[in-house]
Amino acid sequence: MLDFQGDLTVENMRDLLAGDDSRDAKQLLAKVVADRSVENMMLVLADCLLEHVQRSLTDDVMRENIRSYAES
Repeated sequence: MLDFQGDLTVENMRDLLAGDDSRDAKQLLAKVVADRSVENMMLVLADCLLEHVQRSLTDDVMRENIRSYAES
């Protein structure tokens, strides 16, 4: 799940993780609730994924997608 609109809230996280009794889900929710915001989580996640995204989104891939958008 990526939040491109910036409207992810702690309450949204509660809803998304409802029913997930895994240790990871509980730990994530506890951290987000303690922070009282998802902003730090999103910044850290973006930082961690930056290299992977840059490696996957080559110039050719970006060019192809921009061309596809422009032609639509």
